[in-house]
Amino acid sequence: MITLGLDTCLDACSVAVLEHGVVRAQASHPMGRGHQEAIAPLTAEVMAQASLAFAELNRIGVTIGPGSFTGLRVGLAFAKGLGAALGRPVVGVGTLAALAEPLGDDLVFALIDARRGQVYLQAFAGGRALMAPDALDVATAAARVAELSGGRQAVLAGSGAALLADLMPGARLVSAPACDPAAVARLAAAQTNPSPPRPLYLRAPDARLPGGAPGPDMA
Repeated sequence: MITLGLDTCLDACSVAVLEHGVVRAQASHPMGRGHQEAIAPLTAEVMAQASLAFAELNRIGVTIGPGSFTGLRVGLAFAKGLGAALGRPVVGVGTLAALAEPLGDDLVFALIDARRGQVYLQAFAGGRALMAPDALDVATAAARVAELSGGRQAVLAGSGAALLADLMPGARLVSAPACDPAAVARLAAAQTNPSPPRPLYLRAPDARLPGGAPGPDMA
């Protein structure tokens, strides 16, 4: 199976293409904005580096959140458009699952800084989710990590990991401002009978008053 993995939910625009689980090519450009302009040319660049035609793809994986409202919509729209043009299935992958996937069988707490004193949290052990994704304040998230770790060393991965560092002495921190697109592709390829992807929103968008400054663009 040849699988394309796309991520525009966090602070990068990232693309990877895998063939039977082996990375043929990948690229990631750090950015907080501008995913809409970057995703198509970056995907074409990665496919060219892999010496593959788009028609050779079997499946397209894309992150669905949580993350930037704007970014996740950009990725989903591009993936769905490409899938429709090629007649290929598009598979949604959670950003928290993609952050945890490279850490294998460890007990992993994937965390994204959701701003306003909150993090998005999901726990994994042996690649299996121990809880649904949730939006929590930092103190509550630390208590949830302590409860689920049960005295075992916790691995905190993602942009929100540093926010829990002082509350979780002994935890191992893995900095990851964005998802590994190869992880997105692996998770997409592993899904059986996937349903059409839908955005994963864990909280409502921040309100904006007329003439006021925009709030954080986090879903």
